[in-house]
Amino acid sequence: MEARIPKIYTYADYLQLPEDARVELIEGVIYDMSPAPSRVHQKIVSELTITIGSYLRQNKKACEIYTAPFDVVLIEEGQDEKQAINVVQPDISIICDKRKLTDKGCVGVPEMIIEVVSESNFSHDYIRKLNLYTQFKVKEYWIVNPKNQTILVYRLIDNEDYLPPEAYTFSDKVKVGIFEDLIIDFAQIKEVL
Repeated sequence: MEARIPKIYTYADYLQLPEDARVELIEGVIYDMSPAPSRVHQKIVSELTITIGSYLRQNKKACEIYTAPFDVVLIEEGQDEKQAINVVQPDISIICDKRKLTDKGCVGVPEMIIEVVSESNFSHDYIRKLNLYTQFKVKEYWIVNPKNQTILVYRLIDNEDYLPPEAYTFSDKVKVGIFEDLIIDFAQIKEVL
């Protein structure tokens, strides 16, 4: 009996999916992102987006912030984007190089990604996406867990290695490392949940 080799899907395949399909493509494998996130998940995403977006506007930063659904196509150096095998929809993406932005999303690595963990896919954010984001050297990756009210922060140093993760709670203030003076007070976010 001949073993079947699983199909490796690409961004070209991804673009053929129905527009309302809630999926991500990681290492050529399609992952279903349903069901829809909880209200608390969405509230945290909203609060973080408002805080970071206001900071970007007030400080006239050249960066832009986007929330899911927003395609981020992670490409290898010299790779044609249609052949990419990683397309994710981070809860929050901050992109400072506007050349990466397209009508469909972002082609390349955002400077910062924040994922708010959903109960239905803990391992997706803590393992699969962490491995992917470190492979592509995202400068800063936050995993926000509403259930146990914790934040793990991974920071890339000198575009080479990551510091050990920093652990915070929803009682802490957390500095955004890609900006010199942005601190997010999670106690304020906790108050509105």
